[in-house]
Amino acid sequence: MSGTELESDAYQDARRQMAVCNACRYCEGYCAVFPAMAMRRDFEKADLTHLANLCHGCKGCYHACQYAPPHEFGINIPATFATVRQESYAEYAWPPVMGKVFERNGTLVTGLATLGVTLALVLAVLLRDPAVLFSAQTGTGAFFRVIPLWLINLLAGGTFAFSIVAMSMGAWRYWRGTGGMGGPMTPAPVVDAGFDILTLRNLGGGGHGCNDLDDSFAQHRRWLHQAMFYGFMLCFAATTVGAIYHHVFGWKSPHAFLTLPVQLGTWGGVLLCIGTAGLIVVKTVTDPIPVARKLMGGEYAMLGLLFLIGATGLLLLVVRHTGAMGIMLSIHFGLVLSLFVALPYSKMVHGIYRGIALMRNAREVRAAV
Repeated sequence: MSGTELESDAYQDARRQMAVCNACRYCEGYCAVFPAMAMRRDFEKADLTHLANLCHGCKGCYHACQYAPPHEFGINIPATFATVRQESYAEYAWPPVMGKVFERNGTLVTGLATLGVTLALVLAVLLRDPAVLFSAQTGTGAFFRVIPLWLINLLAGGTFAFSIVAMSMGAWRYWRGTGGMGGPMTPAPVVDAGFDILTLRNLGGGGHGCNDLDDSFAQHRRWLHQAMFYGFMLCFAATTVGAIYHHVFGWKSPHAFLTLPVQLGTWGGVLLCIGTAGLIVVKTVTDPIPVARKLMGGEYAMLGLLFLIGATGLLLLVVRHTGAMGIMLSIHFGLVLSLFVALPYSKMVHGIYRGIALMRNAREVRAAV
């Protein structure tokens, strides 16, 4: 049995569609995918995986295509590549047995969120006197009177470390499975890819924006992704700075409002909530045809989890000097634990795979000049 026969329907359909697109080339200037496609004559599985992860789903090609449904060719690159991407996440997941998790992504993320919150609440009740849990805790170390520091370090440190290892192994498996860079890597392509990642240039759809609702162009999806991305990074920076304050300088939380970790966390939480809520709205009103609908459950679940993390973090800041702090801290901590566990098996890995695809593409572009 040949490798093609062993491939999924999505890969075989992607190869058929790429052959049509490579002959047409009407969309060659729309995004990074079509120039990368034009550099190829044959489309092996590794090439299709690379092109699918290079695609940002702006949908411009679908609305411009003369062969899109209901044409008999049925060219629908955004939906097809979304399915191929999801299958690549499953194929390169680590440990490999966890690849099946991607098939039930929405259910998994929802279940993990529920389990994480429940675990944190149960541990908080079991380890602390209810009088402490439901009374106002103020001053240095107030959070640790509700959830002991050793338990925070054990659970958060353990789940985060596992997440980093799993995503790193997945990235390595993806790198090898798609042929790496195809040659030596120099700093210039890394800089090019870094610029694309930080600006989300490809979500600009060639400059005009994405076609999220219909064939009209808009930049709001790019802005919302940037809000979510930079909000997430600010929240991570807040946690990192807080850890440095605690372990290096001995400055224990909760910190004053105008201190660096609180400011980073506050603005990060605001941007995270704006970005995730906005993207949820966009997904509910977008044209359903150029979308892989079976994947939407997992995307909604992850966006919802990120929104709840941002929202509970902001609420914790508001109630941290009241009797509601204990419960809110437990809920927020549980959601964060759920995120750490779910990260390697959710759409969040697309940031890593797409980053590798962008680096490979930047190298190919420079090599072709």
